[in-house]
Amino acid sequence: MAENNVPKTIQVIDIDAYAPPQIADRIDKVAMVKAKLTFAQTFLLGILAGVYIAIGAQFATFVTSDSGLHFGLTSMIAGITFSLGLMLVVIAGAELFTGNCLIIMGYVSKRVTTGQMLNNWVVSYAGNLLGSLTMVCWMSQTHQWEFFHNMVGAKALLIAHTKVNLSFTTALARGVLCNSMVCLAVWLCFSGRSVADKIFCIIFPIGGFVASGFEHCVANMYFIPMGIVLKKHPEIIDAAEKMAGKSLDLSLLTWKGFFINNLIPVTLGNIVGGVILVGVMFWFVYLRPHINLSFSVKQDFFHEKK
Repeated sequence: MAENNVPKTIQVIDIDAYAPPQIADRIDKVAMVKAKLTFAQTFLLGILAGVYIAIGAQFATFVTSDSGLHFGLTSMIAGITFSLGLMLVVIAGAELFTGNCLIIMGYVSKRVTTGQMLNNWVVSYAGNLLGSLTMVCWMSQTHQWEFFHNMVGAKALLIAHTKVNLSFTTALARGVLCNSMVCLAVWLCFSGRSVADKIFCIIFPIGGFVASGFEHCVANMYFIPMGIVLKKHPEIIDAAEKMAGKSLDLSLLTWKGFFINNLIPVTLGNIVGGVILVGVMFWFVYLRPHINLSFSVKQDFFHEKK
């Protein structure tokens, strides 16, 4: 009988999201883990990230190729479907260059060296490119671009055509805004405690940048080469001109146009958006050594109040 009167220990499971200072600390620790990956690990996971983002890109292209909805609604659907790519990267695990811009938080905390950070960025970027181009090869063999009387291919061609015709300044600015939202999506994912949390954290930031027409260098590693491949098919050009309601000048849709007109300015913009607008900004607010104590006290007070 005496044993029945002994109070049992109650285990409390915290399901609340991590607070911003905790998110910053978690990303800081993950930055160290990523920086210590071997060349093979980073490169292979980079290839997977390129494949995953390309899967989201082709999914978005497919579902919007025959849309009769308003432009804004069509763009929103494209954004939501494209978010599949980052879901695969975050949940399945891969090394995405744009998300890895947050390694800067570990660098400014002096937990990651310059060499480690640059190595991760360069190797993951190369892996992303190879993975994206691999998906271009596979998608060209599926002949998916012939679906709906070549409308899927026409949509892909128009997307690529638009991207290579952006000015340097426009591509740069759109790249800055894009990766600020991608890195915010990653930041929000670190606040979640479950897979469902991460999925919901990804949908709106990623859907928002796609719907807003911002530029993501890894996505463009699929979008533009796919357009270059489809440019060789006259029936796709005819369908694209019919969809656009005008004749198209595809002179810039080349490998040179891909790298010079789009990939370089967009990559630079992505670095600025992810590194400065998100990584350095949040480090400055939450991880500077002389303010860690004050945030810790505030955080403890917050949990006591709850």
